[in-house]
Amino acid sequence: MSYDKVKQAKNISVGTKKVTKIVEQGKAVEVFVSKDADPRLTINLVTLCTQKGVPVTYVDSMKMLGKACGIEVGAAVAAVVNE
Repeated sequence: MSYDKVKQAKNISVGTKKVTKIVEQGKAVEVFVSKDADPRLTINLVTLCTQKGVPVTYVDSMKMLGKACGIEVGAAVAAVVNE
């Protein structure tokens, strides 16, 4: 399951702005986008990932993605970072 990938990752970034910077820098291995997130927040990031060749995985719930990232609030996007 996708949430397990996030939980097991050593380096993750959470949030649209942070993840966008990571993708632009070429450090993102995979990006996770919540299906229930506002598309206005995620559409540009998904487009950027497509341009940069970064795989995008959709997950069902912002709340569950946030929990997998170790935060107490929902997360619209998260990325596994290669450093």
